[in-house]
Amino acid sequence: MSGVTGAPAGPAAGTADEEVVIEVGKRPIREVHEEIQEAAKAGRSIRVTRTLSRHNLGVGLPAGCRIRFEGSVGYYCGGLNNGAVIEIERNAGWGCGEAMAAGHITVGGYAGMSVGAAMLGGTIHVKGDCGPRCGVAMKGGNIVVEGRIGYQSGFMAHGGKIIALGGAGPSCADALWQGEVWVTGDIADLGVDAVVTEPTAEQVAEVDAILAPLGLQDSAREWRRIVAGQRLWYFESRDAKAWLMI
Repeated sequence: MSGVTGAPAGPAAGTADEEVVIEVGKRPIREVHEEIQEAAKAGRSIRVTRTLSRHNLGVGLPAGCRIRFEGSVGYYCGGLNNGAVIEIERNAGWGCGEAMAAGHITVGGYAGMSVGAAMLGGTIHVKGDCGPRCGVAMKGGNIVVEGRIGYQSGFMAHGGKIIALGGAGPSCADALWQGEVWVTGDIADLGVDAVVTEPTAEQVAEVDAILAPLGLQDSAREWRRIVAGQRLWYFESRDAKAWLMI
């Protein structure tokens, strides 16, 4: 049974200014996904109800799609995003926005482990805290977390910025490459080969430009910018200490 509601019958149905309401419930996710893709291709705004923390919702959405998930979602919501604007009303499970290339994802509450893993571009905005390994292996884009980022966030990030406004957990930025982790608040401890640098005015301006559209810019913040110490970049393979302890 279709979960689409709110579309009138007759020739007027399907115009771009109408909102499509899609119910998840216990329906097959493939069926829900097909309805979302159909509405996105038609240029309709989408509201998804009774999400029940189901997994794999809103995967591979195209540019121009605007979608809101009411309630909480499970694993991998917004994965492979190709430019859609995605709003999650409450919490998100593991891997939210994984491998996304473009677009914007807002999580209204907590985001689980590995938010933004391997992402290439776009912005993820988490209004609560994040679980472990936020931004693991990310290649580009920005992750803004109003709360605290969890254990080993930024692990092996090759590019992009993680911006945490509420502190960071243990092993922050472990094995970082060319990504950056910006933190206000306490940091439990730094990971292997992570160093804190004093940001320049130009670098702070770049971060403010990311925060300003979200209403989060604050010139009074004291930033710590964490980057790679680069010892892991050039280590001798026989030197096990470069991996185990620096």
